[in-house]
Order: sequence, then C-alpha cells, then structure tokens
Amino acid sequence: MKNLAQKVGQALLSKGLKMATAESCTGGWVAQAVTAVPGSSGWFDCGFVSYSNTAKQKMLGVDLEVLESSGAVSEPVVAQMAEGALRNSDANIAVAISGIAGPDGGSEDKPVGTVWLAWAIEGHPTVSCLSFFNGDRDDIRQQAVEQALEGIMAYLPE
Repeated sequence: MKNLAQKVGQALLSKGLKMATAESCTGGWVAQAVTAVPGSSGWFDCGFVSYSNTAKQKMLGVDLEVLESSGAVSEPVVAQMAEGALRNSDANIAVAISGIAGPDGGSEDKPVGTVWLAWAIEGHPTVSCLSFFNGDRDDIRQQAVEQALEGIMAYLPE
C-alpha cells in the first residue's frame, strides 16, 4: 500500500493537485496511508472521518433525507461525502468511502463487505463505485483503502 500511496503523491504533485478524504468504514486509513509518505503535505490537504450519520451531515453536508432513504452505505451518500470533502477543503480531488466492514451490521441487501466509494474532482462529474470485498474486517477495510487510492490514480484529470 505504501508504494501505491507514493504513486498517488507523485501524480498529484506533478499536476499541482491536492487530495482530501471522507472516510466512514475505513476510519481514516486512507489518510493514514498517504500521510505515511514523506512530503505528503505537498499533496494531501485533509481527511474527514465521519463515522456517524450526524458527522456526515455536520462535517460534509450530507442530506438527512438521503441518509434516511438510502442508508449511509449507498451511492448518493458516498457521492455527497466526496463532494462535501471537496467543498470543505482546499483539495482538487476527494475520495469517500462508506461500507459494512463487519463482522456485524450486514443485511440481505447490504451484506458485510459491501463498500461504496466515490471520487469528486473539480470540474468533473463525481464517479461512484460499488464493491464487494471478502475477508475479515481488516481485509475488507484494506481492500477499500487500496481501491480508494487506485481510483485517485484512475480519475486524475489528464
């Protein structure tokens, strides 16, 4: 993961961009991964850990009606989280993650391992992705962090 975080940093630095994170199930793991890279202050602005619905509303501006109708682990919520992180930071690109890492909390509709990710980029439409990860809580969270960083690389503007 360290190599991936370094690649993200190099790509952002070369484009003069900064990133922000809005994390729920990963609890700040993406922010930790990127700030472990020396010099990350040149390309990482901030991270929001919004574990509760109230935090998602207060910190990121996620709409209460959307939270209640779709649930925290949903495409519209994660898109609003990413857009809120972009709006409330000096970043040019933001990644958001909301999921069910387990071992409890899953349902038939949203089993453990269900994770929504979104990337918001200035001047571009927000991109969302639904993933299903396997393993225990740490495995699921680690896979989500890796996908978040891979998405930054994939969605960086040319």
